[in-house]
Amino acid sequence: MEKEKFIPNLYIALTHYPVVDKRGDTITSAVTNLDLHDIARVTKTYGVKSFYVVTPLADQQHLVKKIISHWTDGSGAVYNPSRRRALELIQLKDTLADVAEDIKGIENVYPKTVVTCARKYPASTGYKEFRDILKLGRPHLLVFGTAWGLTEPFISEADYILEPVMGPTDYNHLSVRTAAGIIIDRLLGA
Repeated sequence: MEKEKFIPNLYIALTHYPVVDKRGDTITSAVTNLDLHDIARVTKTYGVKSFYVVTPLADQQHLVKKIISHWTDGSGAVYNPSRRRALELIQLKDTLADVAEDIKGIENVYPKTVVTCARKYPASTGYKEFRDILKLGRPHLLVFGTAWGLTEPFISEADYILEPVMGPTDYNHLSVRTAAGIIIDRLLGA
């Protein structure tokens, strides 16, 4: 008998603001082409409803639109149709508040916010526990921060903080696209 597939009511946001730099100052980080491709492919593979890219900077929004267009409407769409299907899930927003409003328009309720961080917090939620929460069906927005991570005020306002991805060493500085792949697999993998 085949195991029932779990399709979550989950949305992902990759935010470039509000994030911190290595000194802890709040910044707006630059968009990275590989993050868009790799996280969109993870989003499509695991049945996440949508992948939001958040940046308030007009030049960075232009770059995101150009990348998406190449792979959804341009020669990239013909060259690699499976990449097109993944990048079609990307939605561009100015702020995380805009993302929450967009999801509310779809779901008729604001999503619960779930943040990721490389640091351990006392109130962190484990992956198994959060997977069980997802099975209840309420919409959730899983937020990944770029640069050196999300700001403390944003983290403290979230409904959930996922436990960090940890390896067997003291080194803990994964790229956001790698962390996103690991976390999504832990939450939604077979």
